[in-house]
Amino acid sequence: MRNMNDILRQAQVMQQKIAKLQQEMGDHSFEAASGGGMVKAEVSGKQELRRLTIDPKALEGGDVEMLQDLIVAAINEAGRIARESMEREMSAISGGIKLPGMF
Repeated sequence: MRNMNDILRQAQVMQQKIAKLQQEMGDHSFEAASGGGMVKAEVSGKQELRRLTIDPKALEGGDVEMLQDLIVAAINEAGRIARESMEREMSAISGGIKLPGMF
C-alpha cells in the first residue's frame, strides 16, 4: 500500500508542476517571421496570437494573396515554436513520458 501512496503523491507533485508550467508558458511570447521579416507574428504559450506586425513594404506590391500567405506562415511558425517549447518543458517534468491530451 505504501508504494501506491508514493505513486499518488508523485502524481500530485507532477500535476502541480504541470499546472505551474502551463501558467508560466502562457505568459511567455514566441515570435516567428516570414517573407524575410516583412511579417512577424507573436503568440503566447497558449497558442493565442498577441501581435502581428506587417512591414509597409509588404503592401507595396499589392499582392494580397502573397501577404495572406506570409501572415499564415508567420502565425503557424510561431505556434509551432510555442508547441515545441512546451513539449520540451513537459518532457523534462514527466521524465520523457508522453502524457495523453497534454499537447
